Amino acid sequence: MNRSFYPVLIFLTVILLYPPLVQAEILAMLNYESKPGNPTRQEGITVIDVDPYSSTYGETLMDIPLPHNLVAHHIFYNKDVTKAYVTALGKSELRIIDMTRFPYRMKTVDVPGCQQGEDLVFSDDNKRWYLTCMGSQRVIVGDAIADKPLKAIDLPMPYPHGIAVHDGLDRLLVTSTVRPTDLGDAGETITVIEASTGKVLSTHKVSTKPSPSREAPVEVLFMPRSNPPVAYITNMFGSTLWAATWDSASQDFAVQQVFDFVPHQAEMPLEMYFNEAVDRLYVTTAKPGSFHIFDISHDPRKPKLLQTLPAGAGAHHVAFTKDWSYAYVQNALLNLPGLSDGSLTVIDLQKRTVVGSISTLKAKGLNPNCVVLLPEWNDPAGH
Repeated sequence: MNRSFYPVLIFLTVILLYPPLVQAEILAMLNYESKPGNPTRQEGITVIDVDPYSSTYGETLMDIPLPHNLVAHHIFYNKDVTKAYVTALGKSELRIIDMTRFPYRMKTVDVPGCQQGEDLVFSDDNKRWYLTCMGSQRVIVGDAIADKPLKAIDLPMPYPHGIAVHDGLDRLLVTSTVRPTDLGDAGETITVIEASTGKVLSTHKVSTKPSPSREAPVEVLFMPRSNPPVAYITNMFGSTLWAATWDSASQDFAVQQVFDFVPHQAEMPLEMYFNEAVDRLYVTTAKPGSFHIFDISHDPRKPKLLQTLPAGAGAHHVAFTKDWSYAYVQNALLNLPGLSDGSLTVIDLQKRTVVGSISTLKAKGLNPNCVVLLPEWNDPAGH
């Protein structure tokens, strides 16, 4: 054998036997705000290396300051991951980051009439976005190419938060959650809208309790490629998981409760995600802070809890790597006392174990409000 081949052989052996040693980095983008009690309020977007095997693990690699009164809330990628949209609770605007240019460029888009911009979803063709306005009882429809508002859809129920779109059905689903000023007056319904026209078609109660149940349905997400179409709903105050299943005969959805978190010592379910095979559903609960793994391969309306992993108080959003090696749980919910640990929990998805915690922001008196990985690493996980 040619001696010059030996270094190549050694390198290939290292890759095959010790893949973590050759990983350079995994970069996460988080928006943050100061924890309550800090003398000076800060907001910004930071990029942190979250690869447990990287020499710069947990280090801040970039920081973009934001206005202290923006109250930047969520980060959403469009369908081709060329832009990142940052919603805001403090101003009627969107911040949009061009992810194709570095250093990143950010622009501001005014969204008049939208108080407390919450969740944002995109049509399959990437030409429209839909933004829930929790403080003004409407959904704003926007041009996702020019990034400008087109029209407003007024809703019959207050406090819209979660939103999901199914282009095949021409339907939007919107949750009625809580009054944004004090988390009071919690809702109990989802609203069905014809996406192409903005016409409100129906509302459905997602609670088995007498009205007003105050269940606070918060997030809604369609299961990819399901037939018939199924959307899951998390009831934040009810601590239950519901499913809305499309009924082709009635051209509407039938809703039913499919899981109760309380017997499993978990409360306040928030975000949901799917793996590539769509046989696993992942759900976060804020109290005491957990990451739940469900088997949905048999029947989406009968999710089977496989495992619950500990996260931090306020467990909220999750970022997943493209190779499904890791999940990163962001532990903070609206700066609420007892629900804002401020860390990231690192989960090995293959071993289904917690392998680390990143306290970079927490150590500075800051809370992360959302986490995504940069496009090179990020899997949309059904979003």
